[in-house]
Amino acid sequence: MADKSEQLLTNTPDRKKEIRRLNGWMIPKKGENGEYYPVARYGRFIPFGYYQDPEDQYILIPIPDELDLLEQAKRYLFEYSYRSVAKWLSDRSGRYISHVGLQKRVKQEQLRRYRASSQRNYSKRYKEAKEAAEKLEARIGGKATRYFSKNSPEGREQQDEEENCTSDSNS
Repeated sequence: MADKSEQLLTNTPDRKKEIRRLNGWMIPKKGENGEYYPVARYGRFIPFGYYQDPEDQYILIPIPDELDLLEQAKRYLFEYSYRSVAKWLSDRSGRYISHVGLQKRVKQEQLRRYRASSQRNYSKRYKEAKEAAEKLEARIGGKATRYFSKNSPEGREQQDEEENCTSDSNS
């Protein structure tokens, strides 16, 4: 994670492209020791728990105390309303956050976690399906086995034989 943060902090020509690729707000990144990493700024507003880097307008620097309070506030949401938790959070941090802003932040993080989990599951399923298809093709000796094993010596020999056959038929 530190490598990604350092990449965003450096002046590279692909930085704006990377910020666009991140597509808005990210879940706060924590290191092994609990430290937060800077994130790319995407929108007009600076989210709760961050301040704009004075040297670079595209980087947001974390405020660990506010982010820790935000994590605590998320736990309070199981017992209290967004409005009362937002008031508590504003009073404790000294920085205003509305109940709607808190709700948007929490919902957006939940959605991103759900999407990331779905992508991991899809990736796992596709990998399993590819392996199953390769086993099936190898077992029945289908045409696709030649293409799955192009890099093996047998696959290269088959590919050379096919090319020779097609070049002989074209002559």
